[in-house]
Amino acid sequence: MNTEDTICAICTGVGGAISIIRIAGSDALKVGQKIWQGQIKLDSKNARKMLFGKIILNDKNIGDSALAVYMPAPNSYTGGDVVELHCHGGSLATKQTLNTALQAGARAAEAGEFTFRAFVNGKMDLTQAEAVCDLITAHSDMALHLAEGQIQGKLSASIGELREQLLDILAESESRMDFVGEDLDWTNDSVFIDKLEDIGAKITELLESGREGIVLRNGIRVVLAGKPNSGKSSLLNLLLGFDRAIVTQLPGTTRDTLEESANLRGIPVTLVDTAGIREATDLIEGIGIDRSHQSIKQAQVVFWLLDASVKDIDAEIAEMNTHTVDKENLIAIWNKADLAEKKILPELPCPSVKISVLKSLGIDDLLDLLEKAVWEFPHSEEPEIAVNARHSKLLEDAIEALPGALMNLGDSDWELAAVHLRSAISALASITGEESDPDILDNIFSRFCIGK
Repeated sequence: MNTEDTICAICTGVGGAISIIRIAGSDALKVGQKIWQGQIKLDSKNARKMLFGKIILNDKNIGDSALAVYMPAPNSYTGGDVVELHCHGGSLATKQTLNTALQAGARAAEAGEFTFRAFVNGKMDLTQAEAVCDLITAHSDMALHLAEGQIQGKLSASIGELREQLLDILAESESRMDFVGEDLDWTNDSVFIDKLEDIGAKITELLESGREGIVLRNGIRVVLAGKPNSGKSSLLNLLLGFDRAIVTQLPGTTRDTLEESANLRGIPVTLVDTAGIREATDLIEGIGIDRSHQSIKQAQVVFWLLDASVKDIDAEIAEMNTHTVDKENLIAIWNKADLAEKKILPELPCPSVKISVLKSLGIDDLLDLLEKAVWEFPHSEEPEIAVNARHSKLLEDAIEALPGALMNLGDSDWELAAVHLRSAISALASITGEESDPDILDNIFSRFCIGK
């Protein structure tokens, strides 16, 4: 991405009441003045004022009413000159305004280009830029809280503090190389070793937060599986809070996989309803059952529904065991437990729960098991920091450099210690973007939507 062109894009979802077209770059004001006019002139004297006027489609035609605001550098989202036009929503009016801006000299912005310019211009570091994307895609309160904290710089501050501590140690190591034999007031070696061990512990703590980050950013795929009429579709509807799947007494009603997003106990979840597993009665049902098997293999968690009301309980369990090789991600659900209150159900080699979808019984117990399966490690109810996969790799690189630094500091080998310290410092700097590879930057910002 270059930062010289004047770019523009629609920054709001098409179809809303208001559409915002953002123009950014050195000629943003010039383009804005060409395509908008009002009683109060759009210029530097009226910066940061929301002005009312009209879009000028061409020399003869006046278009939609619109508000315009000019935000000069450096106090704008991108750090450069920005003009925003707020016009009525609707695809036609919005596209007309965008096309008019393009004809006036701007070019269409690439995905993430506005935020890329904000990063280049020092308005945010790389972790904050990534959090903008996380904020847009957040599917739970916890994920939203996490993204907001990262935008505020909580991760940046933690990384910056660790980097500063390493730089202090590196500075004295290099000084000792320059003043060999000098009797100066050097820091005791044991203090450096204690500091490095503390830094290693803090980096490890950040690394462990990556598991929470995976769950909150990517969500969990939960597959509802079992024999026909075991209550899969009914459970899906109950968890969603509305009737999404068709439910009948006829076996084999669900013929294909059906996916819906949900937020269960703060966990972003994709619920997948599947065709009941049995011997297929026709080609279409057979394809649906094959997809059920594939969904089970791809799931992070499998809810296998068993019918607690049937006489042959052993057959129910045998069917589950046949189709679920991995018991680590399996939760067995005894549905219709209200019809089998006096029945003693056997112990299973996986977590199990009794529920009644019809009477909405046992659902909290089921969600307790889901939470336990997802958070199979200690976690915070409201994590302040949770690193992503890119951060984790760089933190691993940093922590791998510390043992060498510790050993060389202990041996007073300052030159080799400095090599390891620089490696750790470089890895941490890459997290915040102080050191960055252009290909990595392109990869990060390409994930953004157009207009961000």
